[in-house]
Amino acid sequence: MEEVKKGGKLDFILSDDEILRFRTRLCVPNDGDLKRELLEKAHHSRLAIHLGGTKMYKDLRQDYWWLGMKRDIAQFVAQCLVCQQVKTEHQRPTGTLQPLSIPEWKWEHITMYFVIGLPRTLGGNNTIWVIVDRLTTSTHFLPMKVNFSMDHLASLYVREIKALGTKLSFSTAFHPQTNGQSERLIQVLEDLLRACTLDLKGNWDDYLPLVEFAYNNSFQASIGMGPFEGLYGRKCQSPVCWDNVGERKLLGLELV
Repeated sequence: MEEVKKGGKLDFILSDDEILRFRTRLCVPNDGDLKRELLEKAHHSRLAIHLGGTKMYKDLRQDYWWLGMKRDIAQFVAQCLVCQQVKTEHQRPTGTLQPLSIPEWKWEHITMYFVIGLPRTLGGNNTIWVIVDRLTTSTHFLPMKVNFSMDHLASLYVREIKALGTKLSFSTAFHPQTNGQSERLIQVLEDLLRACTLDLKGNWDDYLPLVEFAYNNSFQASIGMGPFEGLYGRKCQSPVCWDNVGERKLLGLELV
């Protein structure tokens, strides 16, 4: 700390109210309980829902810093029992992809997908309607009651959408090469729903808004930020944003 005050550590800044920062990021004291509380809120709170290690690190590093941060996050996620139970390896050898045109504006081009065959909830829902903005990857998850065949639903959808003059492009079901963005999103959605039902119990449609928030507020490598930030130009506040909501006094312990 004395070396910082003397200007010996150029990357570290001590403000007038004695808040220590590494560049613009808040320095977290070398206190195991404090670090664990921060990791728990960033990983398995109701607004995070068991993010992977990479997403969790990308999100936290925007606001916080401590020595060995990436290693601590990786170890924390690896020790999470729920993550080990619900998450599977999704990586497969890359094939020949047909790239889609890049939209010029938000919500100009969207993709839609139906996740069917889910357990029927007390509200009668058994399907999730997934709507994705292709530019920002911002997503909506809508619970639905489907009491007729998907062929009938598809024909109804096409008939109504065509009446609005909308251009349609179809992708083949269970072939991610035709729409990799949506297929990967469905895998993430299923993992998050499994984690919710293990952690929180109850009907899956009760937690769908939390899943939507967790996804839209988490880092996406394809756009270099969270979908919420891509859509609105700023990050959404969450319980881990202590530094932004006034809970700044994280000092008082010796830092390493």
